[in-house]
Amino acid sequence: MSTQRYFEDLSVGMTADQTRTVTERDIELFAEVSGDRNPVHLDEGYARETPFKGRIAHGLLSASYISALLGNGLPGPGCIYVSQSLRFKAPVRIGDEVLTRVEITDLDPDKRRATLRTTCQVGETVVIDGEASIMVPGR
Repeated sequence: MSTQRYFEDLSVGMTADQTRTVTERDIELFAEVSGDRNPVHLDEGYARETPFKGRIAHGLLSASYISALLGNGLPGPGCIYVSQSLRFKAPVRIGDEVLTRVEITDLDPDKRRATLRTTCQVGETVVIDGEASIMVPGR
């Protein structure tokens, strides 16, 4: 269940995380919704011939876990993305368990904006890191 947090409830250093296992169906649905049918995501024979040596999940599928955590976790419902930087550092594969973490690193009370460090990991490997800026409703 989502928790509503207002800008006034936030402080630098607050964190949240969630875990999600990537499935075949997730990749198929993401391809359908996004229109990204790159065979490196959908065709094992093709993907085997790439530097990845097998299928990988869409990078933005993994990045969407950040959006889900912001909208459902920290800060929660009502927040709006302003920007997101992403660095894709390693592939994510079917069956991988992706741990997504966000940490508030800065707060701008005049604009009611929060800056957060964002990461996705598979095991000890950081697969995505970046920074998000979001608007957060006030009381």
